[in-house]
Amino acid sequence: MTEKVIPLADHRYLQTVPAIPVTLEAPTGLLGDTLGRPLHDLRISVTDRCNFRCVYCMPKEVFDKDYAFLPQTSLLSFEEITRIARLFVAHGVEKIRLTGGEPLLRKHIEKLIEMLASITTQSGKPLDLTLTTNGSLLARKAQSLKDAGLKRVTVSLDALDESIFQRMNDVDFPVSDVLEGLDAAHAVGLGPIKVNMVVKAGMNDGQIVPMARHFKGSPFILRFIEYMDVGASNGWKMDEVISSAEVVRQIDEAMPLEAIAANYTGETAQRWRYRDGGGEVGMISSVTHAFCGDCSRARLSTEGKLYTCLFATSGHDLRALMRAGRTDAEISTAVAHLWRARTDRYSELRSINTDGLSQPRPKVEMSYIGG
Repeated sequence: MTEKVIPLADHRYLQTVPAIPVTLEAPTGLLGDTLGRPLHDLRISVTDRCNFRCVYCMPKEVFDKDYAFLPQTSLLSFEEITRIARLFVAHGVEKIRLTGGEPLLRKHIEKLIEMLASITTQSGKPLDLTLTTNGSLLARKAQSLKDAGLKRVTVSLDALDESIFQRMNDVDFPVSDVLEGLDAAHAVGLGPIKVNMVVKAGMNDGQIVPMARHFKGSPFILRFIEYMDVGASNGWKMDEVISSAEVVRQIDEAMPLEAIAANYTGETAQRWRYRDGGGEVGMISSVTHAFCGDCSRARLSTEGKLYTCLFATSGHDLRALMRAGRTDAEISTAVAHLWRARTDRYSELRSINTDGLSQPRPKVEMSYIGG
């Protein structure tokens, strides 16, 4: 038998320390990149650890008991995270999403949420502060998260069928505990709550309609995500992608749908609603329908690297600037310089040149910077 080998380059340490421009500038809240895309969203990974081993994100073949996760000293402190968040908000960020790994594994995460919740946007409004979780700890933490100032949550759930879900999370975690977490989050007012299902051909594609049927008419918004070529650890193949168009076709055949407008410019999901008024579903089509054109998201890794694209190959080390004693004005100017130079549109280029997928470029792992 041939042993399965998954190539994985450790891109956590591929970074540059941003240069500080000679002329410092005050933020205006109106920062745009080379394509005119504003800086509106910041996704912050608070840990690279997770208690699941999902086959499309942190497969056991790579993230086993010997995998070297980041040491505690490498992680940004809550004070450092909050400092960077304030600088980004001054540049126009209005939404911050906490991710991981599994963010609820970070000790005292409620304290960080409380610190971030005190930040107001350039217009004086509260931040749109949200968090993505696998739901495993949500039932016990929902109330404390709400009390700390969290606005809403997004929960990953890839199947309702117990055997399929456990095969996907690969740690035998039960569906019922995630559903309990969803109900707890709803009960304390963390909403609107979104449920994300990554669809992988041959694994959970038979759960598309059952998931839609289960969440139809519920307080939760179900979103289907095309299986993406993020990083190298998941052994991604194009023939394992179920297109959003196919997902819509299957649901529409059972429960008729109609397209509806986006909530805001840059929204990742295409929205559909049931014609009988039973709520809505979303389609995140990063493989078959790239949305680079209005992407306004920056990502901050667990140890303070700024990534301007989910499919980036390297990051910009903001932690090094902070720990070298650089001022807020210096770091803020460096961030502005990086965003203005941003040209990223990996998904669009991939769609134009599908043949290029046969020779994939190295990319940072999703488990390191969040989805």
